[in-house]
This record gives sequence, structure tokens and C-alpha cells, in this order.
Amino acid sequence: MSTYTKKQVSDLVKGDLDWDTLHRMLSMPKDKERYSHYIAVLQEQVSWDDRIILPLGPHLYLAETQADKTLVTKCECGYEYGDYRKNWKLNALIHVRDSEEKMQEVYPKLMAPDTGWQVYREYYCPSCGTMHDVEAPTPWYPVIHDFQPDLKAFFDWLDLPAPVNA
Repeated sequence: MSTYTKKQVSDLVKGDLDWDTLHRMLSMPKDKERYSHYIAVLQEQVSWDDRIILPLGPHLYLAETQADKTLVTKCECGYEYGDYRKNWKLNALIHVRDSEEKMQEVYPKLMAPDTGWQVYREYYCPSCGTMHDVEAPTPWYPVIHDFQPDLKAFFDWLDLPAPVNA
């Protein structure tokens, strides 16, 4: 039995959940039904029919394509970054703040990092322009692959069958 209704989860996603319920949600262990509600709410918000498997960020998803059941990283707008096991950032538009002038667009002069030691990499969707991530590595550091989910373990925890190509 679910601890929360789909409407409460929808209100949480929209930012409209009352404080008492939000506090309870944050304080209690996650229940498996809440995840089903969460995925259903997210699925209703996108215009495409591929099945959302796992949210990777506010507008970025791991999705199972309807055509061939492959698992891809996908933007809310529908842009596909490719196989979920590969670093989606390599198929994004990348803006690197690697100069004092570019850093000053974000920080006042004396508060910006030294670009000899740190740069900002911003990753944008090539289709809709949504910023999906920001990294702050040293200039020479390779693009960071955030994580690769263990889908089998995750779906075992949910007591659901894992996607075909997981």
C-alpha cells in the first residue's frame, strides 16, 4: 500500500506540496509505490511515448524506446543523447567558462575561481537549450561521467521486471 497518493507526488514535482506532507516524505523511508506514482507523473509531463525508466535530472531521463526497446538518455523535449551506458554529455552542447571574462558573467571579479585551476563546463540540450548539468573541474580534466545505474538491482528492489536491454 502506498504511503502517498499520485496527486501528492504530482504536487511534490510541481513544487506545490504542503510543508507538513513534504517534511513527512523527506523523513520517512522511500516506498516502492511512490516511485510508480513519480514515474507516472513524469511520463504525463513529456510529449513523447517512450517509457521513462529513471529520472537522471529535472529534465533528463533514462528511457526505453518504443521502436526497439533500447535504453537511451533523453531530454524532456525528446532529444536523444544515445545509449544510456555512454556519457550523454559528449552529445550535448558544451559551454566552457575558461576565461576571466566568461567567469564574470556568473561571479563578480574577486569571487570567481582562477581559470588556471578551475573552469566551468555547462551542458545544454542541442534541441531545446535546457541546461542539464554544470561541472567545475580543473581545465585538463576529462568530461565526468556522473554514474551508470545498476538497473537490475534497482528493479529488484522495486519488485518489478528490469527493462529488456538493461
